[in-house]
Amino acid sequence: MDAEAASRDHVGSLERGLAVMEILARHPSGMTLTEMAEEAGLTRAGARRFLLTLVAAGYATQDGRVFSLSPRLLAVARTWLGGGSLWSFAAPIMRAVATQLNEACSAAILSGQDVVYVARIPGRRILSVSLDIGTRLPAYCTSMGRMLLAGLAPEELDKFLHQATIERRTPKTVTDIGLLAEAIGKAKANGFAIVDEELEFGLRSIAVPIRDRAGGTVAAINVSTQSARFTVTEMEREILPALLGARERIEDFFVV
Repeated sequence: MDAEAASRDHVGSLERGLAVMEILARHPSGMTLTEMAEEAGLTRAGARRFLLTLVAAGYATQDGRVFSLSPRLLAVARTWLGGGSLWSFAAPIMRAVATQLNEACSAAILSGQDVVYVARIPGRRILSVSLDIGTRLPAYCTSMGRMLLAGLAPEELDKFLHQATIERRTPKTVTDIGLLAEAIGKAKANGFAIVDEELEFGLRSIAVPIRDRAGGTVAAINVSTQSARFTVTEMEREILPALLGARERIEDFFVV
């Protein structure tokens, strides 16, 4: 196809609309019309048309002045993930980790205040938490959530911490905003996050980020285990190397 033909077939408005969706995806707490216009390089009128079109189509929601992506986009993504997606290619790598450690290995993305599971290889040991593709868990008290939050811009993380519903799930759950910010900062500095019985008694997990070609965090993978199986120190020594090796292989093709 020559340049002239490609130009005729190029739908600029669709491209700009998809760019607006991508920007919303990078701001899980939502954006105002003015913020979208500035980041997308659009006029306020243009940004308004794109945002209201997404709302009318069900791909975004409006709460007062704030626009956010809706669960409908997750349904589309879940359909894609159920087919020949990149996570289908990552599954054998995750399965090798699960088999090596005899524990569950999962992958998730950030969606609003939650993580959404996009891949999971169950372990042989049964946990009371029921998890599958599409399962949502609160980001603030899960290892993958902490790792994904560590990938947010500082202003987005601050907005998340002040808007998220933060509840005590166990006596170990960190609910203080300052302490949560410290834990997320530590995860960012270390390159991994461990959550020790904050989501559920007897459950520990460790996660590492999956990054795209530009270095942005697009997903996270973790291993979850019973606290009786591994101490926190043993998780760093025995599980983390396996996760880092899997992360490296997944990132070889998980790039955008």
